[in-house]
Amino acid sequence: MIILFDLDGTLIDSTEAILESFHHSFDFHKALKQKDEDIKALIGYPLDTMYEKLGVESDKVWDFVATYKEHYRKIATQKTELLQNAKEAVLLAKEFATLGIVTTKTALYSRELMEHFELMSHFEVLIGREDVEHPKPHAQPILKALEKMDTKNRDIWMIGDTKLDLISAKNANINSIGVLSGYDTYESLKEHTNTIFNDALEAMIYLQNRKK
Repeated sequence: MIILFDLDGTLIDSTEAILESFHHSFDFHKALKQKDEDIKALIGYPLDTMYEKLGVESDKVWDFVATYKEHYRKIATQKTELLQNAKEAVLLAKEFATLGIVTTKTALYSRELMEHFELMSHFEVLIGREDVEHPKPHAQPILKALEKMDTKNRDIWMIGDTKLDLISAKNANINSIGVLSGYDTYESLKEHTNTIFNDALEAMIYLQNRKK
């Protein structure tokens, strides 16, 4: 079995770091301050898309992204934490599956975070935003991860907290599980998968029982 995990809202909670970095970028560029709720509603999309949806002019988006990243990297490990049961989920999954990470976060920062939490060694592959031209919900991030793995005769699952993860899985023709530990609602997830659990650990227990 192969299990691919999203990060934000699935294994980690970096909401504080994300919000602080967004507010810093808006302050730095003397732009209109945004509400936390509006920013959080977009988590899961690429940064450039988030800024565009928050009203930043297209020719200035990448300046905002650069400012965001510079600040985010300084605070990420201090202001990010593992979600409840996330470590247990990874350790259980490792017992019966090959693991990967497919995220819209920058791969460099994602790897640093997972090394900080002493979990990176359990993952064979990590695909981040800079590794693909088309991020989730496109199939490309998942397909790129699978190119690096032995997929022959193996069930493949994507675990994520937003519809973007689930649509990406569907586009890549693999199985998906939605988890309620992150940023999307049950109703939104239910439109794209029939399998939803409270968190990643519940999802891993389900997959472990399927494998028996």
